[in-house]
Amino acid sequence: MARTVTAAGVRTGLFIGGEERLTADTLRIADPGKPGVIVGEAAAASAEDVADAVAAANAAFPAWSALSAQERAAKMAEAIAGIADDRDEDAAILSQENGKIRMEGWIDALVFEIRWNLALMLADEVDKGKVLDPAPGIPVSTEVAYQPLGVVTVIVPFNWPIAILGAALPHALLAGNTAIVKPPPSAPLATTRVVQRVAEKLPPGVLNVVTGKDENMSGLIQNTDIAKVCFTGSVGGGKRMMEMASKTLTRVTLELGGNDAAVFLEDAVIDDTHLDRLYAAIFDTTGQICMNAKRVFVHRSRIDELVDGLDARLKKVVLGYGLDEGTTMGPLHQPAQKAFVDEIIQEAKDAGADVREYGRLPRGELKKGNFVRPALVIDPDLDLRVVTQEQFGPVIPIIPFDTEGEAVALANDTWGGLCGSVWTGDPGAAHRVGSQLVCGYVWVNDHGATRLDLRAPFGGMKQSGIGREQGIEGVRAFQDTRAIATIDPEALAALAH
Repeated sequence: MARTVTAAGVRTGLFIGGEERLTADTLRIADPGKPGVIVGEAAAASAEDVADAVAAANAAFPAWSALSAQERAAKMAEAIAGIADDRDEDAAILSQENGKIRMEGWIDALVFEIRWNLALMLADEVDKGKVLDPAPGIPVSTEVAYQPLGVVTVIVPFNWPIAILGAALPHALLAGNTAIVKPPPSAPLATTRVVQRVAEKLPPGVLNVVTGKDENMSGLIQNTDIAKVCFTGSVGGGKRMMEMASKTLTRVTLELGGNDAAVFLEDAVIDDTHLDRLYAAIFDTTGQICMNAKRVFVHRSRIDELVDGLDARLKKVVLGYGLDEGTTMGPLHQPAQKAFVDEIIQEAKDAGADVREYGRLPRGELKKGNFVRPALVIDPDLDLRVVTQEQFGPVIPIIPFDTEGEAVALANDTWGGLCGSVWTGDPGAAHRVGSQLVCGYVWVNDHGATRLDLRAPFGGMKQSGIGREQGIEGVRAFQDTRAIATIDPEALAALAH
């Protein structure tokens, strides 16, 4: 069982081949809200530990892949049972190592369980292929089937690490692969605890967990026994992942950042319900969600209405420690990200934009935490970084437009294409505009992670990623397609004549 050491905080190990492995070298995990406070320690794997994890997963693959999808689903259902028993503690640990408020930590772990169980519902589809009957000039009957890839590595980021893991890991295992999970080095504790509890109930080697320094992790990508890497993170991280994977032609699924547009048409409903949805879509997790709204485009006639609605909500923000009662917004995860967000806000001010900041920065022991006051940047120059780059923080540009065509062009004028949203009272307009947005997922009159259909394929266009997660498409991403052609004597005879 992943252990908790009360005196020194949380301590987690590696989990390889069905056994926990502690290491002399550890990662000391800092609290982003309380500088100098160490939440706990995670094992720091050596290159040899990584190689052992790959070997354990590779050894477990033949027996696991030989099971039917229904047999694997049954074992996976047993493995997830009882996962909620430690959810309160998992949420508290995640809040401390990540910075997010406790409720979000709790939801993070809950979504993992939901996604896991939704994946199991696909068991009957996993092995379902098709048969191509003989056709004129083609005297064969061809079976098209699917087979697992082998050992896969799943790498998750700090912001929603447990929930994001649920978008890929159960699909990989259900497809017949074995897996190695790499939690984020800056926030590995809660994720390691959750994954180890599941892995302990599966056959040894089917699911392994490795934490450590990036310089020792190349074997999770470039070992020739790794069939695929599933990575969620920044665009820069995705590019490095592709470069490393290219050395061994390891396949990749990349779910990267976004610069998501929320488009409010002239007839949009801007009431309390819709404003609450928009506020959450922008500021949940202190803005640190890849699919958060990053740019809001609003018809010029409605901009004051929308700004006033967000202003009223931001005036109620309570910046503070994630575990403290009453806190509604925690710190950013890393000092470097705080510095970047502070910088782009100041840049907007210097350029003469209307910048409105809210909330009070904490004092006392939290004074030097990674806290940033949330901000609206109204009608900024479109060349400012608050518009062109992913903020990944609690700041949003509000940009007016005059025509529907202009709104679509502005929304698509960016490097990314993860998600987008259209807000309108006209279903026809919603479909018309939504179908023109160049992104992988579009909401209507809503936006954000809390409204994601966890059954649907998810992934980005342009630099927001490669491949899809969730749903049967997410399972197929961890399978190869195989064709078996059998000569049909009658069709062959007919061809001869």
